[in-house]
Amino acid sequence: MWYPLLIQSARIVVIAFFGYACLVAAASWAIRTRRINPFSRLARVARRVTDPILAPVERRVIRLGGNPQDAGLWLVGIAVVGGLIVLSVVSWVVETVAGFLASIEAGPLGLTRFLVSGAFSVVMAALLVRVVVSWLGVSPYRRWMRPVMRLTDWIIEPLQRILPALGPLDFSPLVAYLLLYIARTLIVSWL
Repeated sequence: MWYPLLIQSARIVVIAFFGYACLVAAASWAIRTRRINPFSRLARVARRVTDPILAPVERRVIRLGGNPQDAGLWLVGIAVVGGLIVLSVVSWVVETVAGFLASIEAGPLGLTRFLVSGAFSVVMAALLVRVVVSWLGVSPYRRWMRPVMRLTDWIIEPLQRILPALGPLDFSPLVAYLLLYIARTLIVSWL
């Protein structure tokens, strides 16, 4: 099968990028703290190699009010979080394609199960995006948030009217996620 090979290749790429980010951060740290003479040939070569990837991170850190010396750590953090996201997306795509191919082999009932489960998964993913984006303070009226809001408003708004308000905490997305999970399990098992 090609599934494990694709996931393994993604892991190797993510680990290689993480290693590269660690080397860039270490070289930047060594040059900045003068562990390596900043005017030596090694430092010049290291800066020539690391600056194309570290300079944009430094500019972003400065724009956000941070210390540009922390850019190497930010790069490592971006490599970790980005790597986890890439691995999650690759695993999800591979599993979805494998499930789709298996559902086609199972016939019309299998394809129906796959499509119903997929529809529930899309709404549940939109719910998670809605929650995470609300934590980051992104406006729900932005153009790219409108589809997410349309996909989730039908279940969130009635729950917000039913559930009591607990200060700044809103448990309606959690309850909605649980209800969707239970409904998906029941409907797919019934099919």
